[in-house]
Amino acid sequence: MSSAAPARPVVVAVGLGPAGEAHTSAAALAARDSGAPLYLRTARHPAAASWLERGAVPLDRHYETAGSFEATYAAIVDELVEAATRASRIVYAVPGSPLVLESTVARLRADGRVEVELVAGMSFLDLAFERLGIDPVASAVRLIDAQDFARQAAGDHGPLLVAHLWSHALCSEVKLAVEEFPDEPVIVLQRLGLPDEAVFPVAWADLDRSFAPDHLTCCYVPALAAPVGAELVGLDELVRTLRERCPWDAEQSHASLARHLIEEAYEAVEAIDELGGPAEDAPAEAVAHLEEELGDVLFQVYFHALLAAEEGLFGLADVARTVHDKLVGRHPHLFGIAKEATPPGTSRAQEASWEQLKAKEKGRESLTEGIPPALPALARAAKLEGRARSAGLGIEAAAADRDAAAAARLAGLVSLLGELAADAPGAEEDLGDLLLDLARLAAARRIEPEQALRRAVGRWEERVRRAERSAGAPLDRLDPPAARRHWRGAGAP
Repeated sequence: MSSAAPARPVVVAVGLGPAGEAHTSAAALAARDSGAPLYLRTARHPAAASWLERGAVPLDRHYETAGSFEATYAAIVDELVEAATRASRIVYAVPGSPLVLESTVARLRADGRVEVELVAGMSFLDLAFERLGIDPVASAVRLIDAQDFARQAAGDHGPLLVAHLWSHALCSEVKLAVEEFPDEPVIVLQRLGLPDEAVFPVAWADLDRSFAPDHLTCCYVPALAAPVGAELVGLDELVRTLRERCPWDAEQSHASLARHLIEEAYEAVEAIDELGGPAEDAPAEAVAHLEEELGDVLFQVYFHALLAAEEGLFGLADVARTVHDKLVGRHPHLFGIAKEATPPGTSRAQEASWEQLKAKEKGRESLTEGIPPALPALARAAKLEGRARSAGLGIEAAAADRDAAAAARLAGLVSLLGELAADAPGAEEDLGDLLLDLARLAAARRIEPEQALRRAVGRWEERVRRAERSAGAPLDRLDPPAARRHWRGAGAP
C-alpha cells in the first residue's frame, strides 16, 4: 500500500490593496491574523504598518543587496520558500493584487517546492480607471511595467497604463523610448486612495522633470504619435511582403544571401571610415551614407530571420531575445548578483573576461574554436592573438620561442608594437605603413600574402591543438605558466 506524497509547504499570497488599510480586503486581514509567520515584499506601502506591528518581516533589503531586479526577485522567492519549509505555512503580502504585475508571486506559483494560495486584493487599476473615468475593456487599455516599456510597447499605438513609474530615471527611459513625442498630454496618477492623492496632466516632453515620482506613481498614455519600434515593425512587414510578392526575394535562401550579408557589412565599414574624426564634425552626406548602409545590414538580418521562421527554426523575436540574454550574461558586473557586480578595471580586462565567459558559455574544447575559418587571414590572426594573450601565449611568448635570428626579428617587432600603444599619436598610421611594407615585400618575392598568412595561422592553430592534447584541456583554462610549458613542448609553430 503506497503512502500519499507529503504535502508541500504553503505560501499564502495576499494583496494589501492600492492604498491604506481601508482598501485591504477582509480576507487579507484574516490571513494576517491567522497566526502564520508574516512576510512583506516591501514595507513602503500605506497598509504595511499593522503587519509590521504583528512581526511581519519586510524583504526590502534584497533590493539593496542584489545587483538586478532578476536577482532581487530570485532572492525573495528563495527566502520565502525556506521560510515556508520551516513553518509549513506562511503569509506573504504584496502591494495591490497578487495577480497584477507581481513577479515574485508568479515565480512562486511556478516553483515546484511550494503550494501557493491566493487571496485576491484590490488593485491600483480599479482606482486608476475610476479616476480616469474610462472602461479599460471598452477602451482596450494595455497595462505595461515602466521597466519594460521600450520592449513591451514596441509597435503599440495605445492607450497604455504605465505602472511602477517610481524614479526620474524610469520616467526618462519611458520618455526617450518614443521616437516622436505625442501631442496629447499623459495623465499622471500618484498615491491613489491616500489623502495626498494627485492626478494631473503632463506634456510628454516634461515627463521626467515636472513632478517627483514615487513608488505609488503610474501614468495613462491615451495615444502614441509614433509607437516605440514602429519602424522596425514596418520593416518586418515589408520583408514579409517582398518574400511573398517579389520573384527575386521568393527565390532566395540562406546560402544565396550569404555573400550579400558580407558585402553589406563591408560597405557599412566603408561608410564608418567616411565619418572621419569626431561625429559632430562629420559631413552630412557621410552620416546619411552610414545610416543607409546600416539599414542594408539590418535588412539582411530581417531576411535571414524570416527564412529561418519559414523553416520552423526560429524567428526575429528569438534572435533579439537570444542576443539580449547573451549580452546580459556577458556583463555580470552590470546585471549579475552582488558578488559579481564589480566591473573589470580596464577595457582590456573586460575583453579578457568576455572571452572567458564565451568559452564557458559555448563549452569550447580548444582555444582555437569559434574563430571563423572564412575570416580574412589578418583578422583571423588577430583573433587568435587575442585568445593566446588570455593564456599567456601572446606575441611576446612567440618572440622567445623561435630560433635566434627569427626571435631577434620578432623581438624587434614586439619592441615596435610596444611603442604603438593604442592611444599613441600616429599609432594606426605607423602600423598601417608596416603592414603595407610587408605586403610590398610579399609582392616583390612573388608570395601571395593572404595565403602565406592563412597557412601560418593554420600552423599556429595546429600547435595550440597539440599543446591542448598534451594538457588535456584548452590552454586558456590553464594558468599561464602551465599553458606556456605545454606550448613549448608542442614544438615550433
